[in-house]
Amino acid sequence: MIDTTDIDGWLERYQAAWRSDEPAQIAALFTDDARYYTAPQLEPLVGPAAVAEWWSGMGESRLPWSFEYDIVAREGDLHVVRATTRYPEGTNGKTTPTEFRNLWLVTLAGGRAREFVEYYVEVE
Repeated sequence: MIDTTDIDGWLERYQAAWRSDEPAQIAALFTDDARYYTAPQLEPLVGPAAVAEWWSGMGESRLPWSFEYDIVAREGDLHVVRATTRYPEGTNGKTTPTEFRNLWLVTLAGGRAREFVEYYVEVE
């Protein structure tokens, strides 16, 4: 059985920050040297200030959404999160319901993310 205590707590704080878009709350999720890959092929955002600026600029706190997840693996500090995100009123310029399947690689250090890599695909 996988011990998910650390990642579950981090994901709860992540969702709270997602609901608020509050830069300090977002930044508190990440270590000072964090690397946040918004997609695996892109250069990462580096450090909590860069992550908070990008994230709060997305403005998703203004959108209704739901998020469900499972922790599918853990190796040391690396956690593999499989999730579904639903936007019932759409997102990214769409006005129809939008759903994404996500796979996140989250490496924690002291309760904060040192590295976050996001893979996602929109469900057609």
